[in-house]
Amino acid sequence: MVIAKEFEYRRPASLEEATQILADHPGSARVLAGGTDLVAWLRDDAVAPDLVVDIKAIPDLHDITMDGDTLRLGSLVTFSDLINSPIVTEHAPLFAEMAETVASTGIRNRATLVGNICSAVPSCDAGPVLLGYDATVHVIGPAGARSIDINDWFTGLRETACTEAEIVSHLTIAVPRHGGVYVKLMRYAGEDLAQAAVGIVAYPGDEYRVAFGAVAPTPFRSERIEAVLNGKPLDDALIADAVAMVADEISPITDMRATATYRTRMTEVMLERGLPAARSRLDGDGPAYGTRLI
Repeated sequence: MVIAKEFEYRRPASLEEATQILADHPGSARVLAGGTDLVAWLRDDAVAPDLVVDIKAIPDLHDITMDGDTLRLGSLVTFSDLINSPIVTEHAPLFAEMAETVASTGIRNRATLVGNICSAVPSCDAGPVLLGYDATVHVIGPAGARSIDINDWFTGLRETACTEAEIVSHLTIAVPRHGGVYVKLMRYAGEDLAQAAVGIVAYPGDEYRVAFGAVAPTPFRSERIEAVLNGKPLDDALIADAVAMVADEISPITDMRATATYRTRMTEVMLERGLPAARSRLDGDGPAYGTRLI
């Protein structure tokens, strides 16, 4: 692989050191975590930083912990870490279900959950799940630490609420009793980006969170569909009402991987299958996590 532009490489030992480096090089530095996106962009000359800041040596960023019903995921947690974590398996298996659809084993071993949302491409797999969970993104910068609601994170195509001088330290996710599902449309079984994706989290009391990926410029939650669902017993008629709203909620494109019409119809199918699966998992029944619904 040939990288067209030379750059300086730094490997800080703390978040404070890393953020100071970024503050000293405004607009000219890039953070390296898993590197699965950044290295490809460097190879393709899509980005040309003067400095690459490798954060992999910073302690605690690999940690997965529980505090009460709050799951904490460090910013260097990989997709393979999610699949293999007993904590995730017990408290939030939806993360593992999503992670198992990401690329190949080699990529999952390096790619990070946080890096996925920092790249902020429309098809990022982590987006619909974190939106469904109402996750909080914690960042640190020269002005100190702050928290960003995941619903405010995606600000545009490949754009986020994180500034160039800030680094994500971790995510927190409330995981009381719930059931969830991640349904991803791919061209084949195995390594592929999402053509469309649906993330659903069901809570007691007939409360639902519904999020979409790869069918708009950013991953997003549908508050209109949630309003139709919430507080009502889930039955075929209610599911049909929710599905009928999909075409007006999403704005897919036609590209080499799928037409807008196909993406729309399959998103309807995924919601139709995903809602009862999430509800049944909440009730301790339904398909095992990892079961493909399409």
